Amino acid sequence: MRDIVFTRASGWIPNVIREDGELRLMLGAGADANHEPRTFTFSIGETHLVVIREDLARHLLLWSAVLPLCDEAGTRGPLDEAAAVALLDPILLSEPADVDAFFRRIPWDKGRLIAHGADIDLLERGQVCAAMRAATETSDGKRAQKYHADRRRAERGVVLGPLDAAILKYTGRYLHGATVPRRTPDAVDPTLLPEVMRVIATAEQACAGMRIGRDPRRGKRATDKRDWDRMTTAVDAAVRRAHPELVDDALRTVSFLMCSEAADRSRSAPMDDEEEPADGLARAGGGARRTALSFTDDKGAEKKWRPGGSRTATAEFWEFVGDRSASDNEVFTIEDEEKGEGIQLHFYADSIARITTVRKGRGGADPEYRVEYSLVDGMGGYRKLVSAFVRGGCAALEQHGPWMPDAAEFERARRQRDAR
Repeated sequence: MRDIVFTRASGWIPNVIREDGELRLMLGAGADANHEPRTFTFSIGETHLVVIREDLARHLLLWSAVLPLCDEAGTRGPLDEAAAVALLDPILLSEPADVDAFFRRIPWDKGRLIAHGADIDLLERGQVCAAMRAATETSDGKRAQKYHADRRRAERGVVLGPLDAAILKYTGRYLHGATVPRRTPDAVDPTLLPEVMRVIATAEQACAGMRIGRDPRRGKRATDKRDWDRMTTAVDAAVRRAHPELVDDALRTVSFLMCSEAADRSRSAPMDDEEEPADGLARAGGGARRTALSFTDDKGAEKKWRPGGSRTATAEFWEFVGDRSASDNEVFTIEDEEKGEGIQLHFYADSIARITTVRKGRGGADPEYRVEYSLVDGMGGYRKLVSAFVRGGCAALEQHGPWMPDAAEFERARRQRDAR
């Protein structure tokens, strides 16, 4: 039988219960292996109950000291009840100076006290009892998050100015640096918002016209790292010139915002929207492909594309790559059987081979092929080559060389490039 003896308005602050006639403190902390919250209890006395009932500050101090024991219990271990009981008298029944001294010797959860209104400066000086004079039953989790975020920055030697802090709040990354940035103007002090918007405008102008394309080699929603790095460099340089007083944290969050928004626009657009005219040909008209193509990968999968459909061959091919590409599947081929030519993309080596049929096989003889190799400059290079081949076949690739027929010569060139 379990009865609630005392509870506060905030349901998370530990309750006092009576279980089988014994007074116990009950609190929820941590989670089990199934991510369900764990509940711990340990024995207390009547004198402890009186203090818990009458003194919010001592109640909260006890909670902060018990939480590290709950962390030690982990997902399935028992609470060290003897250690928990040993906290009761020193925290609930001792003089303030003795409590302060006790907290200098034990682990405790500072964030819990800060969330409940403790004076941070006094806590930092070890005056825990005095710090808890401003304590409240209600909790402000963001206050504790702000404290921890400021501490992490201080450990890195970062001191935020008012504009730096406002920019981080605008992007939603003041509390959590790993958060994907977004635009939250309501989080910024109205007096600082115009300055923040001037910084954002500088960044937008710096990357106007730039885009971050998708990189199907890494999956359907992956984006091109080179495009991302290019945009980051442009934004960082422009914002640094215009606002040299900004700390690196603020600078990085602005470029991250620009890049993440550009990447989102790319991911949400149909694959066809990423197609670019090659060799001066418009998407429609003279550059339109009139023969069928076959796409294959290194695992034997195949997909056919035929003229007259609603989507371009390049869009269909890159979708095929996005669906199939993996660490053990990095060779993809486009073949025009009617013309007897094709290209083979080697993503693992940033290279490509163009293959043309010199002589068709007749009378049981094997056909004769000419194979030429070239190095490729990232995803942008692959896009240009695929687009050129789709529109004009192997002949259209000539200007994108040099093309090396000697495999050994090509391998030397590839190693020299990689060494650089």
